[in-house]
Amino acid sequence: MEARPNTPTSRRVAQAAILMAISENREEERKLKHAQEAEGMRLAAMDFGGEALSSIPKIIERAVVGSKREGVILDSHAEEGAVAGAAHEVISQILGRAIGLNFGGKIGVARMGGHLCVAGFFAIGMINLDDVAIAVAHRAVEEMPR
Repeated sequence: MEARPNTPTSRRVAQAAILMAISENREEERKLKHAQEAEGMRLAAMDFGGEALSSIPKIIERAVVGSKREGVILDSHAEEGAVAGAAHEVISQILGRAIGLNFGGKIGVARMGGHLCVAGFFAIGMINLDDVAIAVAHRAVEEMPR
């Protein structure tokens, strides 16, 4: 059985988070948000960069603060924890490749229905010798009041 276009699924929400994470610039982010918000999806994206290990707390903080600022999550302990946990999971998925190196990229957050996904696009390396990676994490959340 195939889901209707506006039915929230973890796959659809993860795809939207990935598209935000790989978007080229703020204009592309804005277009993606506009297209998805009409269907009830809430989106946010935040840039990051620095030495891998020391950047972890700042990346998680940016994901939480940016998600609140863009209306993806409410100002509650549980919702902040969902984003923080998913962002931490995303970083954990690629951290083994990045220890001792720098990384930079973008975090995308998407929410629809009871699904919240965080995706990260990472350029990992030093000087101009970069590798790239994408990671995604999902959390089940309460549906947001309209």
